[in-house]
Amino acid sequence: MLRTHTNGELRQEHVGQTVTLVGWVQRTRDKGGILWIDLRDRYGITQLALEEGVESDSVRETARTLGREFVISVTGKVAERYSKNAHIATGDVEIRVEKLEVLNPAKLPPFLIEDDTDGGDELRMKYRYLDLRRSPVRNNLMLRHRMAQAVRRYLDGQDFIEVETPVLIKSTPEGARDFVVPSRMNPGEFYALPQSPQTFKQLLMVSGFDRYFQIVKCFRDEDLRADRQPEFTQIDCEMAFVEQEDILNTFEGLVRYLFKEIKSLDFPTVPAWSTPTPCAGTATTSPIRASK
Repeated sequence: MLRTHTNGELRQEHVGQTVTLVGWVQRTRDKGGILWIDLRDRYGITQLALEEGVESDSVRETARTLGREFVISVTGKVAERYSKNAHIATGDVEIRVEKLEVLNPAKLPPFLIEDDTDGGDELRMKYRYLDLRRSPVRNNLMLRHRMAQAVRRYLDGQDFIEVETPVLIKSTPEGARDFVVPSRMNPGEFYALPQSPQTFKQLLMVSGFDRYFQIVKCFRDEDLRADRQPEFTQIDCEMAFVEQEDILNTFEGLVRYLFKEIKSLDFPTVPAWSTPTPCAGTATTSPIRASK
């Protein structure tokens, strides 16, 4: 491994240890006699310190050439900071740099890689790989990951099985136009991308798989609306041999579980549904589908 620790890992108990960190230069502050560098990775930020008469001149000169988003590797000793920063997890310590290597230089980014950036939507989408380095965007992806894992844990505990259904399918009559993919092997014929796994999950029910789920991509070739886009992901479920209350209780339980696991919000069990409605072939609770 190129590193011994991440940039969000070091604490006071590491003081005195020699460590190696890698990451992106968030910012530099040069006060002449001392130079500070904030080094960032997806785990956090660690401050590096290079002081005149303490660190070698060659290391300090290399540090002065660094710009925003340079990728560097540093080795040094963990020291307690004189001025602590309570706003970051590593705010009690800093690295007294002994060795510094530039792994990759970088041009000045077109917008600040900060929580509150000066890049508009169009500019950030053009340089999406830079926008993804910002904490709010990264936290959204981490939230999505945690939710997907929690959904799988809950539904597995309810005896659902996850089945990956085909993406290249025959066109089926649904509520929107299909995206089509030409077939090289069969000129003039096309596959369709699924608007939903509806046909396949019903085949699973016929085959005896009474509880199915999938976190699945769906595609619909239609105009953008506030609640619809051409490509989206849904938690797709199917249940057999159940009544309306089974469906409502199962997925109400899923929502409560997600809030508790992800946001530590514990909602009490809601009383039984007082005004049940007739349950025809399919009961749908967006974005979750479930069927009798």
